Amino acid sequence: MSGKPPVIAVLGLGEAGTEFARDLGAAGAVVRGYDPVVDSEFGSEAEAAHGADLVLSVNSSAAAVGALRAGLPEVSGIWADLNTASPGKKRELAAIAAGSAVGFADVAIMAPVPGRGLKVPMLATGPAADGVAKILGELGASVEVLPGEAGLAAERKLLRSVFFKGMSAAVVEALEAARTAGVEDWLRGVIEDELSNASAATVERLVTGSHKHAQRRTAEMAAAAEMLGELGVAADVATASRDQLARLSSGSSNATSVPRLGEELR
Repeated sequence: MSGKPPVIAVLGLGEAGTEFARDLGAAGAVVRGYDPVVDSEFGSEAEAAHGADLVLSVNSSAAAVGALRAGLPEVSGIWADLNTASPGKKRELAAIAAGSAVGFADVAIMAPVPGRGLKVPMLATGPAADGVAKILGELGASVEVLPGEAGLAAERKLLRSVFFKGMSAAVVEALEAARTAGVEDWLRGVIEDELSNASAATVERLVTGSHKHAQRRTAEMAAAAEMLGELGVAADVATASRDQLARLSSGSSNATSVPRLGEELR
């Protein structure tokens, strides 16, 4: 970094915002923090944003629009929204910023911030994505620019979340049931083996198998949900899986075929 240090406002001093503010300050930036529920030097979004080269909105999806509207009157630099919000909301924010001639970037945080801080991988898109990458990159951040409109970074993050959070929910539910049944160590070993040995072929098997054997698997997951009920464990994932397989069964020409003896049963 050369010349005058950048002024960066961090709106939202929760877990992620606090780590960003700390690392930005350590890298030489002038940091202005604001959070409505945490003691901070500045009293509002507008005060923190005044004269800032970059504003990082790291509060929440629910607060994103309100924070932008509150800060806009004093924004002369770039507004970057780092909240986990839908692509539609990111486009709404971009339109609001454009109405005030303020550069806007949709920034998706692509991994947990604790332990990584400013080094966490980020994906930026929207009109001011290059500007965000330049400012933060000079301070040691890792920001990949994705060409296109605001919302595309959020889309990538949330598509990834469907997989990771869905898998996490399945693991939590399965282990809770196994614990109740007294076989948690066994099931944990099964899960660890499957994850350790996963490959591109695993993904293809999961997808094609779900379509090909949807009818039989619908009954299997109905039985699994019933078992969880008997164990007193909420069957959120099991019933969702049953319902998805039933939908695939009704709409797939291959899903109603009866599997041959010895066919893969997973």
